[in-house]
Amino acid sequence: MQNEQLVKVAVAALEDMKATDITTIDVRGKTSVTDFMVIASGTSSRHVKSMANEVLDKVREQGVRPIGSEGLDGGEWALLDLGDVVVHVMQVATRQFYDLERLWQGAEQSRAQHQDLPE
Repeated sequence: MQNEQLVKVAVAALEDMKATDITTIDVRGKTSVTDFMVIASGTSSRHVKSMANEVLDKVREQGVRPIGSEGLDGGEWALLDLGDVVVHVMQVATRQFYDLERLWQGAEQSRAQHQDLPE
């Protein structure tokens, strides 16, 4: 599966679960760790866990085997390592604290409607 398609699957799963402020960051050429980061907010620990699990379920349905996940127990934040796509799902306060968008400023970022991902 192409990275851009994987991003679309993850974003669609997050949108289906009513995630807020979904942001995709293209970090190709800025780090060797991954190509895309998807960041989304949830309203509670249960919401964060549910969204993360939904993303994992949807990518597995597409034949993608996640490399790993962190933070699913607590629900304050979750990190899903899908290889060339990393998904961060956080409660709003946690997202504000880590401010990943600022960390990656200068990288191409897009919000919500992700049909027009960079090719």
